[in-house]
Amino acid sequence: MDCVARRHFLIAAGALLAAPLAAEAQQAGKVSRIGYLSAPTRESVEGVLEAFLRALHELGWIEGQNIVIEYRWAEGDLERLPGLAEDLVRRNVDVIVAPAASAALAAKHATSTIPIVMIFPNDPVGQGLVSSLRQPGGNVTGTTNTPLSDMLGKRLQILKEAVPNATRVAIVYDPTDQVFSLPTKGFEDAARSLGIQLQYVEARGPEDFDGAFAAMVRQRTDAILIAGGTTFLINRKRFNELALKRRLPTMFSVREGVEAGGLVAYGTNMTDFVGRSAAYVDKILKGAKPSDLAVEQPTKFELVINLKTAKALGLRIPQSVLARADEVIQ
Repeated sequence: MDCVARRHFLIAAGALLAAPLAAEAQQAGKVSRIGYLSAPTRESVEGVLEAFLRALHELGWIEGQNIVIEYRWAEGDLERLPGLAEDLVRRNVDVIVAPAASAALAAKHATSTIPIVMIFPNDPVGQGLVSSLRQPGGNVTGTTNTPLSDMLGKRLQILKEAVPNATRVAIVYDPTDQVFSLPTKGFEDAARSLGIQLQYVEARGPEDFDGAFAAMVRQRTDAILIAGGTTFLINRKRFNELALKRRLPTMFSVREGVEAGGLVAYGTNMTDFVGRSAAYVDKILKGAKPSDLAVEQPTKFELVINLKTAKALGLRIPQSVLARADEVIQ
């Protein structure tokens, strides 16, 4: 090899060696953009959001350094979600995080290409978010919750144990929220086996709360089972104030409802479980495809009881129930 040829060879070899290093340096310096699409107010889910950001931080993603987060809050107005989702798509974010079915569905309708990490939909297959839990297909993956009908049955059973004299239980729900679907015949059969008559009461927003409680008083309701959803998460303190005024025990799906004055909650710890969604964001930002990431289901549920509320209601919670509680608020 003559001197000229050798020099050309060394230049070419150096370029080949430098290319991966340059690409790696460029990737290291990249700032990824995350869209966070949520139905409630930020204040109502601050603890959950902090858990998500903390989990991202532990994985090496730090807001303001290597990630930028575009927050979009519907402030409790579910009809705003499609427009907010479309705005995130226009901004060409790298991934959309969508807590709850309503946000995930809005994101999916807005894009079929940007990866979406859903959190907590009760029935992602039935709602068309994924093809299956093991092989999601498409651009959506993330975490899911236990089917609502199954959880409602368990919550009803615990409520009956906590308030043995309850024979008329109101299922309070927002019909506009995709988190709720009418319970199955199996759930209603379970209610009958417990000696409970179910009453379905709608509340589309806080403006409906007074009317809903008036209806429950007319129906001589003994206790309330809140069927989850944005309306009751945002307005949990107000709802509990009205329930306490009418001396009605409440069963929530999340501990936040009990911390705000509800009697009892049974379900997934949102703050703990939402951190799992950060792992999906991490993998996707590092090149994984949503279609290859199986959907994760919760395996642990917690029972939280507020004894201060029980005392205000004049209730004595059986020791058998207290002994099973993961936390008792005094």
